[in-house]
Amino acid sequence: MKAHLTRRYWFSASHRLHSESMSPEENRRTYGKCNNPHGHGHNYALEVTVSGPVNQATGMVCNLVDLDEFVHGHILERFGHENLNMLPAFGQRVPTTENLCREIFEILQRGFTTAHLEKVRLEETMMNSFEFAGDAEVRK
Repeated sequence: MKAHLTRRYWFSASHRLHSESMSPEENRRTYGKCNNPHGHGHNYALEVTVSGPVNQATGMVCNLVDLDEFVHGHILERFGHENLNMLPAFGQRVPTTENLCREIFEILQRGFTTAHLEKVRLEETMMNSFEFAGDAEVRK
């Protein structure tokens, strides 16, 4: 039997949406108030969905302790209470929530091998959430 597990986590971080390849006016038009030179913060809600066969002995897709430890050590500690613009992952990319979602997915895909990673969902505000399930061409 294959099952899906979605686990939810929370962290806070700040960022400024700004592209060095655009003029100041283009940045203001593109990113609006999110281009504030002092940045702004969000309380993110992260959902990680994994899947796999249900282990006969444990009755689980994966051990929640293992998933929690990985997410806390590799995601929450890395991004929580940070200015995303200052992190190496966003040295060449604008730290949009779309890019953050992809970065989190890639970290999980590389390091959490106990269950199959289905997708990552990142809620930025009550109005905005983003999902990433990998690149189609990579999964073929």
